[in-house]
Amino acid sequence: MSIVIAGERSGSGKTTVTLALLAALRARHQPVQSFKVGPDYIDPMFHAHVTDRPCYNLDPILTSPAYLPQCFDRHTQDRPFAIVEGVMGLFDGAVEPPGEGSTAQVAKMLRLPVLLVVNCQSMSHSIAALVKGYTTLDPDIEFAGLVLNRVGSDRHLEILRTALAPMGIPILGVFKREDRISLPDRHLGLIPTDELPELKEIVDRLATLGKKCFDWEKLTPLLATTPKLTPANIKLPTQVRIAVARDAAFNFYYAENLELLEQMGAELIYWSPLQDFAVPAEAQGLYFGGGFPEVFAAQLAANSSMRQSVAAKIALGTPTYAECGGLMFLTQSVTDFEGQSYPMVGTIPTSAVMGKKLTLGYRYATALADSPLLTAGETVRGHEFHRSTLTLESPQPLFTGLGTGEGWHQPHLHASYLHLHWGSNPQWVRRWIDRCYRTG
Repeated sequence: MSIVIAGERSGSGKTTVTLALLAALRARHQPVQSFKVGPDYIDPMFHAHVTDRPCYNLDPILTSPAYLPQCFDRHTQDRPFAIVEGVMGLFDGAVEPPGEGSTAQVAKMLRLPVLLVVNCQSMSHSIAALVKGYTTLDPDIEFAGLVLNRVGSDRHLEILRTALAPMGIPILGVFKREDRISLPDRHLGLIPTDELPELKEIVDRLATLGKKCFDWEKLTPLLATTPKLTPANIKLPTQVRIAVARDAAFNFYYAENLELLEQMGAELIYWSPLQDFAVPAEAQGLYFGGGFPEVFAAQLAANSSMRQSVAAKIALGTPTYAECGGLMFLTQSVTDFEGQSYPMVGTIPTSAVMGKKLTLGYRYATALADSPLLTAGETVRGHEFHRSTLTLESPQPLFTGLGTGEGWHQPHLHASYLHLHWGSNPQWVRRWIDRCYRTG
């Protein structure tokens, strides 16, 4: 069956509960496949670290409603257990149309029951009204049970149980207030796994909590998958080599994007702009994902031979894809939150400046010109999530439909703040590989 772990709001503790469940399963040597609702990159990093297996995003806005069950079935064929972590509150999603992309919508699409995480701090008998509202608002949603989080004491738990008893909904987990498992964050959410030397200790504590805080006798049957035969992915012979920038500065990649590249004939060469002195010479394409170049701007700037190597490779016409942090890296400079400016690659004649304003949300945009992935006139669904702005508006914008022209393009360059998920658009990958093959 499998379950969806949802919160009654952002900050309910669903990520902690999810990680505790994943860590406990792994500690019991139970293979588990995880998924994350929405466009987030960082939560899936934590999932993958705990499970030692890629976490896949389930986002009907970035992909399509038809893609979600296909993705879920394909990646659970050989996993006995599966867990989907929701996004925000259960019914929170896009503003228009209301609730699109919400955890509730995804649960209904996958026909999976919901395990609702409730933040019980500063709450006693009122929990019954809250839970009744959530569990009756949409009769098409099935609820597996509750996890009571941030319970203050045994007496507090007794009050909560008494208030909930008339509803007859199972309590499948109880988490007391626990400060030692807090995950640090900064301006775009949690700090990624690569930057947390204490992560092993945190995961060990989560596994311990997971073992003792869940009602495993009732929960385990709910986690079991129902295998469905789906067509096996056929991997094409290697045609091109694509260098993927992957380190602490660049680590925002959807697992499906990377796997699609490999399935369609790309050999991925992972390299580090922070540590390597040059881009791999054999690369026929370049992929710069998002991340935190502003946090590592000084280190990137100090690696001048690497920056020159990237600039030279792009100048030769190497098909290049860069989004958000990757876009910032290809500009002339990045100015951090303290106002310090650092030189970057310089391919794009503008600079990125960090600011207080957060640009966040789904976007529909239309390509104004051909790029290594897109053809002119093609409409895409993307997601923006950044606190930087560019000092100059592009004279060669890649997209329209975002208020003004967005992104920078050259015949061989796709650079934009838009994050794209390629799951339901594999033709984009095919175009890029063909372009790399013809150019290389």
